[in-house]
Amino acid sequence: MKNEEISNFVCTLKQSLDNLEANSNRVQEDLESEFTSLHSVLDEMKENMVTRIKQERASRTYELQSQLSACSKALESSEELLELANQTLCSSETDGFTQVTDVVTMAPAFRLSLKAKASDNMSHLMVDFSQEREMLQALKFLPVPATPEIQVSESQVCDNTVTVAWTLPEPDSKIDHYILEHRRTNHEGPPRIREDYPWMVVEGIKEMEHTLTGLRFDTRYMTFRVRACNKAVAGEFSEPVTLETHAFTFKLDSGSAHQNLKVEDLSVEWDSSGGKIQDIRKEKNRTNSPMHSPARSALMSPKRAPTARPGRDRFTAESYTVLADTMIDAGQQYWEVKFDKESKAFAVGVALRSLGRFDQLGKSGASWCIHLNNWLQQSLTAKHNNKARTLDCPIPNSIGVYVNYDEGTLSFYNAKTKQLMHTFKTKFQQPVIPAFMVWNGSFSVVTGLQVPSVVQSGQRKNSNTSSSNASLT
Repeated sequence: MKNEEISNFVCTLKQSLDNLEANSNRVQEDLESEFTSLHSVLDEMKENMVTRIKQERASRTYELQSQLSACSKALESSEELLELANQTLCSSETDGFTQVTDVVTMAPAFRLSLKAKASDNMSHLMVDFSQEREMLQALKFLPVPATPEIQVSESQVCDNTVTVAWTLPEPDSKIDHYILEHRRTNHEGPPRIREDYPWMVVEGIKEMEHTLTGLRFDTRYMTFRVRACNKAVAGEFSEPVTLETHAFTFKLDSGSAHQNLKVEDLSVEWDSSGGKIQDIRKEKNRTNSPMHSPARSALMSPKRAPTARPGRDRFTAESYTVLADTMIDAGQQYWEVKFDKESKAFAVGVALRSLGRFDQLGKSGASWCIHLNNWLQQSLTAKHNNKARTLDCPIPNSIGVYVNYDEGTLSFYNAKTKQLMHTFKTKFQQPVIPAFMVWNGSFSVVTGLQVPSVVQSGQRKNSNTSSSNASLT
């Protein structure tokens, strides 16, 4: 065993030597490439600056040469005038003097500017690279980036969106990007060795904050960590930070579903042959103990309801209903349901555990709902205790349901626009359970949602407004 251990270690050392050789060659090639690039930049800058000096010299030379040529011609003309003037002075004729005077007045020498048009000073093109030279002399290998620190006070969770902000111990201009990792968890403390969910990675973040949108909160918490990266290497991860992601999560209790409802996870579809299939299954399983029935085998928890009423069977007759597996007995909760608008009938709401197996949603005092009817003529109504109120609003593609158990509020919203459709005001004496009904159609439920801030804001504004639906409460 010891020999095998040493042999394995020898193989590891050889592999390390090979890796060292390869990595050394790689970083050396990168270094040469960087210096080549730096030389290219300096050569290009030098060429541009030399060209600028040559252009400036050529321009000034042209100006001075032109001025010099003009002055030379003026001098030649002046020599001729001087000779003519001497001849005139020696002459006894007065007409010649007047002629010389006119010629002198028009001579080029009297129209010349005796100020140089261009300066010979080129000091404005001088350079001083002392600071740049110091910068070049200070070049070093890239250091490992410092470890960021997530600022919990600057991070927030709202509307199924999480914004995470972090800082560095000191500014670092060499940082290229950040890597953020997040993981769902049901444990508030530090990450455990074994977690139920993997780390999810977000790369290429350029700022010191990032926002995750469109999340579904099906766990109590989310854990975050971040690290900084420069061109060469990534730094250490920050200390993990756990943020609470409270949301209402439930599943559909298939044990309560009408036999004509096909329940798959959070989706339900009407199946006209479901009753016959269920009858065949019942005959096959008639000898099974009731303790192994779907209702009794559900997980027990403080909020999980094994069945809407202990010992009862599925909904039956014309009550094409299915309940959730989680009760609401406190606080504010929100969920959404997308439904087929061509369904012959559809309803969503809440019900008490005492809802009878023959009871249709809204037909008794044990349930409240919004009901869509496409049979014969289309209508959208709010129902409770066998009373209905027609709603004057467009039929949405999905409905958001808001429950404030402590305040006795049940509100329905257009899930897309968050437009309020109807509100029930009551006083819940017992826990309530999300309830759904569909006939000749289908629907799917979206859970793990926080109460939208626009819904909370609207509820606060309407908290002091009396309900116009008193007849239905």
